[in-house]
Amino acid sequence: MADPTTRLLQSRRSSFGSTSDKTSSRHASLDIQVPRGLHPIRDVEDDVLPETSAIGRNLSWQSAYVLVISRVVGSGIFATPGSIVQSVGSAGLSLSLWIVGACIAACGLAVSLEFGCMLPRSGGDKVYLEFTYRRPRLLASTLFALYAVLLGFTAANCVIFSQYALFALGVDEASDGLRKGLAVGLLTFVCVTHTVFPKAGIKIQDVLGWVKIGIIVFMILSGFYVVIFRPDTSAAPTGQLSWEHLWDDSSWNWSVIATSLFKVFYSFAGLDNAANVMNEVKHPVRTLRSVALTALATACGMYMLVNVAYFLVVPIEEIRGSGELIAALFFERLFGESFGRIVLPTAVALSAIGNVMVVAFAMARTKQEIARQGFIPYSSVLSSSKPFNSPMGGFLIHYIPSLLVMVLPPSDTIYSLILEMEGYAAQIVGLAVAIGLVKLRSQRQDLKRPFKAWRPAVGIRIIMSCAMIAAPFFRPPNYTGEVFYATYAIVSWAILVVGVEQGWKKKRMY
Repeated sequence: MADPTTRLLQSRRSSFGSTSDKTSSRHASLDIQVPRGLHPIRDVEDDVLPETSAIGRNLSWQSAYVLVISRVVGSGIFATPGSIVQSVGSAGLSLSLWIVGACIAACGLAVSLEFGCMLPRSGGDKVYLEFTYRRPRLLASTLFALYAVLLGFTAANCVIFSQYALFALGVDEASDGLRKGLAVGLLTFVCVTHTVFPKAGIKIQDVLGWVKIGIIVFMILSGFYVVIFRPDTSAAPTGQLSWEHLWDDSSWNWSVIATSLFKVFYSFAGLDNAANVMNEVKHPVRTLRSVALTALATACGMYMLVNVAYFLVVPIEEIRGSGELIAALFFERLFGESFGRIVLPTAVALSAIGNVMVVAFAMARTKQEIARQGFIPYSSVLSSSKPFNSPMGGFLIHYIPSLLVMVLPPSDTIYSLILEMEGYAAQIVGLAVAIGLVKLRSQRQDLKRPFKAWRPAVGIRIIMSCAMIAAPFFRPPNYTGEVFYATYAIVSWAILVVGVEQGWKKKRMY
């Protein structure tokens, strides 16, 4: 008896016709001349059909869950909470933003799940945008290619590694060049390892991934250990979670709140990561739904408990001054200088290495596929897997933007700038995907939807994306930063404009 995927494939082919045969005959009859560097575009109607990877469906539910939760819970859990408190000023507002961010992330996930179950192909947002926005031709593909290439960094975790490694070594006043050099060195090591020794790179990142999960669980238990067993020590609760002090020094400026929400969204990025490898997932539709929702619940619980643990141990004044080093202060106050300052920050730095390796591993393959479609100069060279049977061209494409974003801005603002740029660009893509879902519901009611997003969730996603896209252009109160406060938004829009121009040029080539 045929399995559900085969039956779904046969039923949808009978509904839409043999799209691959239609595509071949259409190209033959029109005698399309494809310009050099571009490849024939598939019939997008094929995206409603399940497709199996050349290596088969090897990812079980457990493997898919690890793929998602490892992408979502990165080293930012050790740094982002402190950066948010530094911006908004109070524990109450910070915790509220984590709750609001989780709710909005759930709305965005609902949109992605409807698309992912409707279009069970690897590629995620790229597939959704290409299926929805078919005119002008190639515009959606070009925009997403620029977004992935220019704004798909692993720089944030390189910065975290640099800061925690120097902290563990006792270097409190590191020079700007030393911090940047250490971050660039990690990025170089990761790209070279994955390129030249691909099997060894996979083993290293697997080990470091488990180290990261162990550290997070240990931190949560340590925070509650302080409350239950050590109320009379210097690491005891400071009272800042009491209602009288919960909202002290809060900054209610919308620009500040929106910027902090970008950082929260960045922490939840990757909930739909299984959609990027749907061709390799067993029972893809069923697995995608359960894995994504389970990972969302896990991430929400871990983020809230870690934040509470920080506030139970570290005084709010120290959190505001520490920024990304909040976890290091947590360990130092809890276990003393020798253990807290050296051993655990070293473990955090190692977990940052693991996150950089995992993200670079996936992004290099995405960018190699973009090169194969002809959206990058010298695509025939950059899309090759020679000589190490690894996406060397994809790692090169990934390396250059990550290097520039670490080297060019001032080191004191690098981490926040990276989070803001990635978060802002993701809001633009998320808005386009959500509007596209509304468009498809109206125009393509014939499509089967194994999962349907709650209508208010789609509306909330659209409204919040619009509000947050506009927010950076409102000046924060008493702003004294070295970089213009809306720099990340301007850069994102500039890339969008360039993408429209390039998409129009490629359209005219056909």
